[in-house]
Amino acid sequence: LHRAGELSAVWIPDPAHEAMRDLVRARLAAVRSLRQARQQLSGFLLRHGCHYGRPAWTQMHRRWLAGLRFAQPAHYIVLEDHIATIEAATDRRDRLTKQIEIMLGDWSLAPVVHALQSLRGMALVTAATMIAELGDLSRFTNPRQLMAYLGLVPSEHSSGATRRQGGITKAGNGTARRMLIEAAWSYRFPARVSREQLLRQEQLPKTIRDTAWKAQVRLCGRYRKLTKAGKPATTVTTAIARELSGFVWSIACQVARPLNTAKV
Repeated sequence: LHRAGELSAVWIPDPAHEAMRDLVRARLAAVRSLRQARQQLSGFLLRHGCHYGRPAWTQMHRRWLAGLRFAQPAHYIVLEDHIATIEAATDRRDRLTKQIEIMLGDWSLAPVVHALQSLRGMALVTAATMIAELGDLSRFTNPRQLMAYLGLVPSEHSSGATRRQGGITKAGNGTARRMLIEAAWSYRFPARVSREQLLRQEQLPKTIRDTAWKAQVRLCGRYRKLTKAGKPATTVTTAIARELSGFVWSIACQVARPLNTAKV
């Protein structure tokens, strides 16, 4: 089988990579806990007719919570317990985010994480989570393989001359797919290099910066075109995420690093 070329090369993560993956997954769990705690507080307030008409979870929102009045003393206890839970979950998320920044310097795939931050919608946490979940992207010979691995390609049912395509397969790593779809939402705005993105690109080679700008011009135009065609926003965003994965693959392959492969 090896002589016939019918064996596939697989990437084997080392212990350091698995530790980074556990770290980013711990942060994802902290984010879920924070979201759940906020939903519980929102539900409690809605049951008592308390509505805040401005953006929530800001300092002004916290002051508004402190000024609420209830008829029963037990409700103040419940309110303070919800607030304490949210503050604890927020501190946990921030601690784990800081640890990701610290541990990134000793990670072999750190150059790929830094390079991916040149893309729009790809900040530190998103890029680190994607690479921690996917590993070495250069093991894919073309971007279509990565798209299929992420489950972003349409499903298909064929029988004879009949060929029908459905929704995406949702195969592969769901966390990485969700990161891409969240990043794809930012391409609904016109193409531009923001100040934050410019700061992330300052130390990167020109080829990577050019690829990031090419991705932004293409994907922003593609988003407008699909929207004008009447496609639902979720369908458009998924299509953008699929094409974004191709640019992610391109940038990852431009970063020189050793590839750890084995034959199975």
